[in-house]
Amino acid sequence: MRHIPLFPLGTVLFPGGLLPLRLFEQRYLEMAKTCLRDESPFGVCLIRDGTEVGAPATHEPVGCQARILQWDMQQLGLLQIVAVGGERFRVASEQVRADGLIIGEIELLPESADPPIGQRHGACVRLLERIAAEHGERLFAKPFRMDSSAWVGARLAEVLPLPAATRQKLMELDEPLQRLDILQRLLAQPAGARGG
Repeated sequence: MRHIPLFPLGTVLFPGGLLPLRLFEQRYLEMAKTCLRDESPFGVCLIRDGTEVGAPATHEPVGCQARILQWDMQQLGLLQIVAVGGERFRVASEQVRADGLIIGEIELLPESADPPIGQRHGACVRLLERIAAEHGERLFAKPFRMDSSAWVGARLAEVLPLPAATRQKLMELDEPLQRLDILQRLLAQPAGARGG
């Protein structure tokens, strides 16, 4: 078990995913400063109830560690960062500090094998190749791993127009091929039928 600061957000972070953030609340500015100084991660959890600003929000118990890749402070009190997703975790317990920052005691979730992508998920790969060709490094961190079922599934789950609750369920799945099977079924549905 380890302790990390938790950042409840209205978005789901996947391992290997990029997360641009604008930080202005003091608790998160301090958190980022500590993470940069110690080269330590923070945890991103999807908000279940509440908001990103103000009182600490209730969040999902499974989240993803994030490490800061880049930062910039063009105006005082506003820190822009880009973080990248690391390992998934489950929150075992938490406490809220006086400044409102949540400190979670977490256990890392084991990552299953990452089987290569077969023919049956060809539609997922082709779609992601088109997205990557058009948007590239604005959306995805290099290297692009189009032969990895875990990478392709995570990147598609990030960019497809899915409800946050559906993204959360996909992120929580241990099996990359199961995630791809679900995404392939969602892609086959009419756009209006994609729900959680």
